[in-house]
Amino acid sequence: MIHSMVIGMALMASVSFNMEARSWRSVNDGVMGGVSSGGMLQNGEELVFTGELSLENNGGFSSVRRLVEQDLSGATRVRLEVRGDGREYQFRIRQSTGFDGVAWRAMFTSRDDWQKVEIALDQFIPVFRGRTVAQAGPVVASDIQQIGFLLADKNAGPFRLEIRHIEFLGPEDTTDS
Repeated sequence: MIHSMVIGMALMASVSFNMEARSWRSVNDGVMGGVSSGGMLQNGEELVFTGELSLENNGGFSSVRRLVEQDLSGATRVRLEVRGDGREYQFRIRQSTGFDGVAWRAMFTSRDDWQKVEIALDQFIPVFRGRTVAQAGPVVASDIQQIGFLLADKNAGPFRLEIRHIEFLGPEDTTDS
């Protein structure tokens, strides 16, 4: 039985997400008194995480997230295809469906041309409200319940991150979609 589980994990097909803005919800610093705005928009077959970051009222973050319904138990990394404004964004994973709690983050700097960003799940850092939570341990692929993007780079002003593709890959998946 263990042998077949290992084979199943090694042969995991990549898992892609639909690129529909309606699957995403916004969580901005207004939940803590801030006045930043942001959300996910549809642009043809692409998504656009856009808004304006404000540092007023101790604010300074904008985020979007969506529930994960797919089985990601064989995933070892995530690949994003993005184009942005040069700002540093976070791709975030949550292992619960709750509004608050620990999230695992990985940072990437966007560019003004399309780029593929690949991040191993073991590179994600557990955080709660910006602080590292070491005792939370690593991401457990089979427990992933939400994914999202967050901007909190302490730079007020408009932002824009276009997302063409989000895909979780297994250890043997070498596709370059």
